[in-house]
Amino acid sequence: MKKNIYSMILAGCIAFGGCTKLDEQLNGQISDTEPGAVNAAALLQGAYISMRSPYQGNGGWWALQQTTSDETIPPTRGGDWDDNGAWRALFLHQWQADHVRIHDVFRNLNAVSYAGTDLLRYNPTPRQAAEARFIRAFAQFSILDGWGQVPYREPGEDILGMPRVRGAEEQMEYLISELNEIMPDLPTGNPQVANQDAARMMLMKVYLNRGAFLNRETPTFDNADMQMVVTLADQIIGRYALASNYFDNFALNNNESPENIFVGANIGGSNSGDIYSLLRTTLHYNMNPSGWNGFATLSDFYDKFEAGDQRRSSAYAGVTNISGMNMGFLIGPQVNAQGEAREDRRGNPLSFTPEVSIIERGNNLEVTGIRVVKYVPDYANIGAGHAENDWVFLRYADVLLMKAEALLRMNQAALALPLVNEVRAQRNATALTTLTIDDMLDELGREFFWESHRRTDLIRFGKYLDAWQEKAASDPRALLFPIPLNQLGNTNLTQNPGY
Repeated sequence: MKKNIYSMILAGCIAFGGCTKLDEQLNGQISDTEPGAVNAAALLQGAYISMRSPYQGNGGWWALQQTTSDETIPPTRGGDWDDNGAWRALFLHQWQADHVRIHDVFRNLNAVSYAGTDLLRYNPTPRQAAEARFIRAFAQFSILDGWGQVPYREPGEDILGMPRVRGAEEQMEYLISELNEIMPDLPTGNPQVANQDAARMMLMKVYLNRGAFLNRETPTFDNADMQMVVTLADQIIGRYALASNYFDNFALNNNESPENIFVGANIGGSNSGDIYSLLRTTLHYNMNPSGWNGFATLSDFYDKFEAGDQRRSSAYAGVTNISGMNMGFLIGPQVNAQGEAREDRRGNPLSFTPEVSIIERGNNLEVTGIRVVKYVPDYANIGAGHAENDWVFLRYADVLLMKAEALLRMNQAALALPLVNEVRAQRNATALTTLTIDDMLDELGREFFWESHRRTDLIRFGKYLDAWQEKAASDPRALLFPIPLNQLGNTNLTQNPGY
């Protein structure tokens, strides 16, 4: 037996110890105090499901990674998408310590970390323990990435006491040790569960980002760290392949893609995360699926793609023939499956423009901005709000491009270039003849747009504080999110500079 307190009511106090009353929610299960009465397998499933809230959809970690970057603009469109300026604050790097979305994501990521820890109290098998510890490490990497300090508990610690906190250097050493220790007990081959190659990829990310996490204003890259990225990549390369169609990685049966290494399992119609909100956030009301006419990409980012690049725009069976819509970026006139022009709500042609402003006014506010479709719509389950697509956490292209970046940072561009061109060739993009740091960042943007990568990449490449289209240069305080004010009751946490 277990108590199904999946209601999230204890998250703030359980995960961080910063509350004075039980007014938070927990994306996990608080289990009975008797270990013998708990089903570890059920708790493990609960830990996987707890990852949906912070990671899947448009409102969690995705929002913090994407809408603070040069890839994703969340315009206020007349009276729509204002949300008291919360979205604009993210894009303009003007958030404060009481920003509701930053608070929610911090809470929910820590709840995932707690769910992984809690399971360890209940006599799991070595594999179950390894999977739970991977889930915890995965969430803690995101917390480190966003806030630079990570609350943690050991299994069985008093849930009402204050968690201890690891700083950046200690947390990275912990992650390296933890991921190496659990790797032999993780399974292989199934992307829907934590597995050995997913652990290797997370180690690659720790080593690749270590210099940026230690000095965000002026990242440095130690050759020994970069060589570890290369070594780990070589342990993975050859076991996977790039998908023949880029958008197969995000299709309804994407757990079968030869490229996906770790995904969040979803069951269309009955049990899935909020993938549908990504579609609705960007699509117009009169499209199929119907959307909320919100977010767009910036024309400066769109212009990084060649016209023939599969990633930019591709017809896709089961989408284009049903809705008239391509996968990728939507610009210009939009049509239905019969090729007939779609209209906006005023009866004007629905034609998306490259121009977009952070505050939109006037008669064209329904059509400004290039729209983005990354996950293949699950038309059979749209009415239920579910989707069959698994959420993509880690895929093989990232292995190749992380290795390329590490080689480039070791001044081995001649070895890095073929890896980048391997990816580009599969995406129908022309081969690069040279490879610079700026080229590398652009290729990461092209390959991983809309996938919660961009903020981390911009910080590592020293570009996150730059001015870009519709955004002025920002203050260094933006390199870390603020610790939410209601979590500072945990005196082991220290508010980040500038807040």
